[in-house]
Amino acid sequence: MKENIIAYLKEQGRSNVNDLASALEMAGAKKFPSLIKTISKMESQGMLRFSSDGSLALRKERKKKKEVTVQGVFRANKAGFGFLFVDESEDDMFIGRNDVGYAIDGDTVEVVIKKPADRLKGTAAEARVVGIVEHSLKTAVGKFVLADDKPNYAGYIKSKNQKIQQKIYIKKEPVLLDGTEIIKVAIEKYPTRGHDYFVGNVRDIVGHQGDVGIDVLEILESMDIVSEFPEEVLAEANGIPEVPSDKDLMGRVDLRKETTFTIDGADAKDLDDAIHIKPLANGNYELGVHIADVSYYVTEGSALDKEAVARGTSVYVTDRVVPMLPERLSNGICSLNPNVDRLTQSALMEIDHQGHVVHYQICQSVINTTFRMTYSAVNDMISEDEETLQQFAPIAADVKLMVELHRILENMRVKRGALNFDTQEAKIVVNDKGMPVDIVLRQRGIAERMIESFMLAANECVAEHFSKAKLPFIYRIHEEPKAEKLQKFIDYANVFGIQIQGTANKISQEALQIFMAKVQGQPGAEVLNMMLLRSMQQARYSEHNHGHYGLAASDYTHFTSPIRRYPDLLVHRMIREYQKPSQEKIDHFACIIPELATSSSQLERCAIDAERVVEAMKKAEYMAEYVGESFDGIVTSVVKFGLFVALPNTIEGLIHVTNFPEYCHYNERNLTLQGEKSGKVFKVGQSIRVKLIKADKETGDIDFEYLPSDYDVIEKMAKGDKVNYHQKAKPTANFTSKGKSETTHSKCQPKRKSKKPFYKGTGKKKN
Repeated sequence: MKENIIAYLKEQGRSNVNDLASALEMAGAKKFPSLIKTISKMESQGMLRFSSDGSLALRKERKKKKEVTVQGVFRANKAGFGFLFVDESEDDMFIGRNDVGYAIDGDTVEVVIKKPADRLKGTAAEARVVGIVEHSLKTAVGKFVLADDKPNYAGYIKSKNQKIQQKIYIKKEPVLLDGTEIIKVAIEKYPTRGHDYFVGNVRDIVGHQGDVGIDVLEILESMDIVSEFPEEVLAEANGIPEVPSDKDLMGRVDLRKETTFTIDGADAKDLDDAIHIKPLANGNYELGVHIADVSYYVTEGSALDKEAVARGTSVYVTDRVVPMLPERLSNGICSLNPNVDRLTQSALMEIDHQGHVVHYQICQSVINTTFRMTYSAVNDMISEDEETLQQFAPIAADVKLMVELHRILENMRVKRGALNFDTQEAKIVVNDKGMPVDIVLRQRGIAERMIESFMLAANECVAEHFSKAKLPFIYRIHEEPKAEKLQKFIDYANVFGIQIQGTANKISQEALQIFMAKVQGQPGAEVLNMMLLRSMQQARYSEHNHGHYGLAASDYTHFTSPIRRYPDLLVHRMIREYQKPSQEKIDHFACIIPELATSSSQLERCAIDAERVVEAMKKAEYMAEYVGESFDGIVTSVVKFGLFVALPNTIEGLIHVTNFPEYCHYNERNLTLQGEKSGKVFKVGQSIRVKLIKADKETGDIDFEYLPSDYDVIEKMAKGDKVNYHQKAKPTANFTSKGKSETTHSKCQPKRKSKKPFYKGTGKKKN
């Protein structure tokens, strides 16, 4: 079609769209939209131009010096600038606000290099977008606004995605819209030089403003995370029998006589793992990890399988789960509910007192769990709560044995260099209207860590089995950190007077373990651990076995959660198919694994982004009630434009430099902010008192204002320090000429307007 358009315009010089459509026989209702899309793409690539009268012509090629271009994926920042991602081995390139052109977050773009990277100065390469190869944004979600500023359109939506600044105008539809709708649109036309807006048509009405939970649904839909399943997928799920038949059990190892039970969170419904344990005559332990055999029901190429591939993972946000599989499977047929026969795949491992798996069997099995245990109940048993021990007496000895084995496995992982990033996580509690009423810290007791130990052991066992077999397989890999990121972290740690053994090019897990042990219990330990975590590469799926740096494991995969992760389901399918490996099967998996590994990694990132955005929104919504009140927090980051501060309940916000009562100097050598007159110094890990001045649910932003307190540290400014100057803002406290506040506060009790408790240790708000 491109060639036909070019040929026609070369002959005619210029033409309106209708004449062009008639000439190319593209005027029909079915063909015309395809023509418009092609014209739009050619215009965005600089091949066509529209005149003021609406006619279309070829853009004249200018003779210019040939520039070397690079293709990559554009990652936008909501402030307008962005970065170009080329591949894992290359550093990202910076793209300034004026060089973005009409690129949108996620677009595949072509750029020219404006300025090469300077490794000595630590500066990234700078680039300018010269073309858009492919748009990533196909749909958008937002609140519909009735508007008559453009007569050809019914109105517009403003996307929930803060990286999309332009309006998305909606073509007039047969459906009557009244301005209360949250709608999903299919993008037909993208912003170009001729018009700075999108054009789309209504694909779905997600809901209406004021509906319970519509705020979360809007975010999920905007990321194409869809709750509803297609009819053919549901029909396929409904056709699966509730109870396995005798035929289903044929060839399976019968483990129904083993004392097997699940341990999960109290609100979990998709129970995909169960365990059994017993002592062996030689003193070793037999650990059975039994996983729901989802792949038996979800066959390759079926409607269920195609939908699971498209979703990649279940998504867990505040008050809901968007499952990878229909509820009939995830919460019913595949869920390892108590006292019913369930089809499983099992890793039966004999583990010695050094934590090594000395013998194992990976098999198709059938189990019947005795109890549906919760983490809290098992933790009570471990704490020797008499009532709980009596209630679950049949498994009391098993739990005791599990704790022994967990400690052996945990010590084994520590000895080989595994890194334990046990950071604080928040659980947002919402009421039946979706409003956040509490934020509590998730507690990780021995039961939680114990189950994690057993799942890690099973994942490693399965991965090692296939690595040794040299069969095509999907691995969960975590590569060594990049030298540049690690160097930044080493420099950061040096500011705190902590030396790390090794260099950025080669640093062992043991050296990082020593660092983590040094900072444990110190002010700012949580922050430093988070900085170390951010210097690591992201774990991902791959057909190549590069090992897992964080776990210090040479072989690792995901085997234990096939209800909620597609790679686990794929591993189960390979376990079954490789029982009798043929060359045809080997070639088949070698062909499909790379694409599935890439898509699963991308969908995992999308799910994490959705969880992060929803969490930020709900935290801001929760804090809106406390605007004007003061709190004690910890400085988590110091940047040129201010301080990030975290409260004990994990709420994090920014004190912008304009919200300090004096000029502040940023010292990039020491990573501190210092008041020009008062000499007050602010650095990472330091306690600070703040006042909440803004909590914006729409953006998820939380803003604090600095308050003087007994936490403040005053130092003389060293001569020769490199500083950045900031504009003086209006004072937020009544300072004397000596820079000291006339208002005094108790160090332990923050000054507050309300007497309502906000947090006490766990960050709980009490109604």
